[in-house]
Amino acid sequence: LFPGVRQAQWLTKTKLVEGLPPAVQGIVDNPAHGLQELEERAKYAVSHARLWDTAEVAPRREQYCPVLFENLIHICRLMSGKYPSLTKRMLARNCRIAATWERESILLQVRGLSGILMNSMTPIPPVASKEEILATKEHVLETFYPIAPTIDLQEVNVYKELNDTGECFRDGYPYSHPHTLFFLESANVRTDRFRPEQLRAKMLMFAFGNALAKAKALHGNDPKVLEQPVVVQSIGTDGQLFQFMVFQLNTTDLVSNDGIKNLVWIDSDQNLYEKAQCVPEVKKRVVTKPAGISGFQPDTFKKFLALYLHGTV
Repeated sequence: LFPGVRQAQWLTKTKLVEGLPPAVQGIVDNPAHGLQELEERAKYAVSHARLWDTAEVAPRREQYCPVLFENLIHICRLMSGKYPSLTKRMLARNCRIAATWERESILLQVRGLSGILMNSMTPIPPVASKEEILATKEHVLETFYPIAPTIDLQEVNVYKELNDTGECFRDGYPYSHPHTLFFLESANVRTDRFRPEQLRAKMLMFAFGNALAKAKALHGNDPKVLEQPVVVQSIGTDGQLFQFMVFQLNTTDLVSNDGIKNLVWIDSDQNLYEKAQCVPEVKKRVVTKPAGISGFQPDTFKKFLALYLHGTV
């Protein structure tokens, strides 16, 4: 999506709110959850991924980005001793999603691999109140006139309008609710990675797609305002910079610009650390910069953990 999140907002009939929703920020700010107790483990996780996991002088992003993700997920799982319901989660990889909807007179479909998907036995409760949802009626969606909002979308012949949550949610699967999508932009060459704005747009489209497919599986294909909104989160990273997102599907009536809108909260461009010095810098036989991680940002780690805990605490 060339215009990024603004275009994704129009395609999904969504109002943007900057920052994390209060339900998630409250987890970050509440010392009772003990997130600060895991900060040293998080620093170790970064050092392990960037400095110690390879014999290479400097590990490639395609190596350290997935290692860092696995390390952070491991730390999150440590919280299950304090919150046993966290054990009712499952990570699914290479899950496919297909969701179809009509926007004005355009038939749209999002489909493909939706990153790493964490599923849960129970859904995330709505993060916006009924009053906040009703207030979205007044929100005016941005248009791109004279540019078509579908300018850079791939045009294909659709022979079947699919709304499919994939094999991850086949009948009888106990972890039947999408919780959080993880997108790892781990390509070593910068031009092969999504830029942050395009990554956020991708995160929004796939969070919306998963929420829409789930809503139609629960409530049928008829366009409607949902009595129980569907919430799907998303986290994207290149191994250093993180994007956090919470999406709430309030309506499947997407044809018109009028009426209730969906909501998305985005916390953009959060560094987990400033720099990884893989080898010491030496000048005139004196170490001027020792190897190590500098500028660790504990709040970014806490946000990652808070999204994991959301819906449980």
